[in-house]
Amino acid sequence: MKKTLLFLLLSFAFVFHSFSQDLSEPKGGGTLDIVLVSPGDGYSIMNFEGNITGYGLVFVKLKVASINSSKTSGTLDGDARTILNDGTLISTPIKGSWKRADALMKFYFLDAINNGAMNFVMWDVNLLEKKADVKYFELHSADN
Repeated sequence: MKKTLLFLLLSFAFVFHSFSQDLSEPKGGGTLDIVLVSPGDGYSIMNFEGNITGYGLVFVKLKVASINSSKTSGTLDGDARTILNDGTLISTPIKGSWKRADALMKFYFLDAINNGAMNFVMWDVNLLEKKADVKYFELHSADN
């Protein structure tokens, strides 16, 4: 029994260490401008554009839907297109969640870029300033 327990603990420690992600320092980020907000019934369509380090010029369209009557949280769904500095076009679907306090929103999502890269992404959106401060944490590079 002790050997089995020891084996399970060592296995868990190995798996946890092997698949853990470092979220202490973002890989990159930048600021996006809100270029369009189009209200709908229980949702808004939001378009963003700007430069993100490591990705160049980014264009994003999101459908931001509320899940409660106070409209303080919900889901987001959309797409992003990026033109890298060498002219390569890459894209990703976006699916995530958001929280709102007054005019400040937080977006959280994972992206799965068509070049194989995966990132955990956080946005701080200021609706009054029409800006989104973006930071991303690389989970997998395009190479692995």
